[in-house]
Amino acid sequence: MEAICSKCGLLKELCACEALEKEGVQQIKVYSTKKRFGKLVTIVEGVDEPKLEKLAKELKHRLACGGTAKEGVIILQGEQRNKVKKALVALGYDEKIIAVR
Repeated sequence: MEAICSKCGLLKELCACEALEKEGVQQIKVYSTKKRFGKLVTIVEGVDEPKLEKLAKELKHRLACGGTAKEGVIILQGEQRNKVKKALVALGYDEKIIAVR
């Protein structure tokens, strides 16, 4: 028995819901700033709220750094801008929608 997607009703192997959701993201902004005591952090904005925690966990794992997801943004410890872009592209996000400043 084939598994069926709960969103679109198609078979899992034919389902494109995840790809469509990733394309629907307007713009992901990645930039660095200084926080307390002059420490650098990398901020990721523009990710949908339901995916925020899961994406933050995956980025922290891939980049081997600490961080958190709160108030609609992902905050990663250290200067990670270029690595974040590569990780997001590897996770299936379109390179065109990722703006690194």
